[in-house]
Amino acid sequence: MVKMAAFTPHTERSRSVSSDSTLYTGWRRRHSTTTTQATTTPQSTTTTAQTTTTAAPSGGISGGISGGTSGGTSGGTTLTGGTTGGTTGGITGGITGGITGGITGGITGGTTGGTVFGIAANCNEYPCDPACDQTVAPCNGLIFEENWDKLDFDRWQHELTMSGGGNWEFQMYVNNRSNSYVRDNTLFIKPTLTSDKYGEAALSSEVVDMWGMSPADQCTGNAFWGCQRTGTGTNYINPARSARLRSVNSFAFKYGKIEVEAKLPTGDWLWPAIWMLPKHNSYGQWPASGEIDLMESRGNKNGRTAQGESIGVDSMGTTMHWGPYWPVNGYAKTHVTRTLSGETFGDRFHKWGLEWTENDMTFFLDDQEIMKADPGPGGFWEYGEFSQQLGPNAQNPWQYSNSKLAPFDHEFYIILNLAVGGTNGFFSDQDTFSPGKPWNNESPTAFKDFWMAKNQWYPTWNADVNNGEDAALQVKTIRVWKY
Repeated sequence: MVKMAAFTPHTERSRSVSSDSTLYTGWRRRHSTTTTQATTTPQSTTTTAQTTTTAAPSGGISGGISGGTSGGTSGGTTLTGGTTGGTTGGITGGITGGITGGITGGITGGTTGGTVFGIAANCNEYPCDPACDQTVAPCNGLIFEENWDKLDFDRWQHELTMSGGGNWEFQMYVNNRSNSYVRDNTLFIKPTLTSDKYGEAALSSEVVDMWGMSPADQCTGNAFWGCQRTGTGTNYINPARSARLRSVNSFAFKYGKIEVEAKLPTGDWLWPAIWMLPKHNSYGQWPASGEIDLMESRGNKNGRTAQGESIGVDSMGTTMHWGPYWPVNGYAKTHVTRTLSGETFGDRFHKWGLEWTENDMTFFLDDQEIMKADPGPGGFWEYGEFSQQLGPNAQNPWQYSNSKLAPFDHEFYIILNLAVGGTNGFFSDQDTFSPGKPWNNESPTAFKDFWMAKNQWYPTWNADVNNGEDAALQVKTIRVWKY
């Protein structure tokens, strides 16, 4: 999702209406995030690898206790109890020389038939200690799995903002089951109209306040006036509502393999994305710390570039963003598109994948390689030819990294979202669409122009057919393996 500069907003004020996106007064700028990490097991949709246990057979516990006791009381020099009692019960007790340690070791390690009762130290990280059960996460490499048994709010944070991703997109992101929900082990992110909630008059006259009063409903992005906007006759508030989910507070990873199975939305001016951002801006603000786009697409059925290439729902792009500062960005060297023949990405589920090592990043569509990024020994600074572009005094933000892959040498978290329109050029004024694009990217009234053409684009969302889910981004599975 590419950033663009802001326009000067209006500062009119009007009355307020409260809701999950409450109507407000004022424009402030603020944006910050904090993140933590969690892990999962493959047995269920929302689990934690550290607590994976199965009951021990009775012989394992009793044998382990007795073996651990005898091994432990010999002062830690005799390992017989540790290696035979239960059947491997007393190793811990033998080494530590303590009866209590022996009992703990017996309970932890004791088996009859090889069933693990508990998980030993270090089994919450990959690679695992040899004493761990190597068949369960994370020992088998699978550190994250989402099968959508439910919408897990501990795992997925909803963004609450009207900022438009820095692209002046036309949607506001909300936490509402009309826009994000789970059914049949599938996540649906579905667009709706703001007027369905507030009425059409509110777009040009009301104040939307998303600041919130509790941690659960606080605005997540104030940049570009994302927490408060006022509708006027020329500056409409965001005419669409949608959702953007991220694992920023629960999961991030560096190096490994990620696979996401999804079906893309069909409908004019819909912009789905499955992508990743850095857990920490280790090298500075975007794009210096990188961005990884597994998939971006457009929901239009009829879209062509000036060169005649399809840019509709039958086409998608994969991109890496990197550069010393905005707007200097080497993404053109790490961008690829794929177009289907005789079908669209909205007809069935497809699988996007990334294999990410210390040396390169390889992207896949339905298990077929579509792009491999290897910057060479000079890293992305030399690969991007930034010294030639910016002059010999230009500063390389990655010069102190020991990795040629910088900025892609630190942890990234997962983002799933469905945007609508925007003025950054993703829907270019030079491209051809049918029906035609109802706004100009340089227009100060783009939001209003988009809304006034509702009778052209809204029917393509098929809101009255199949619960409007043809226009939804549908995500079936997400899996991450650690290398």
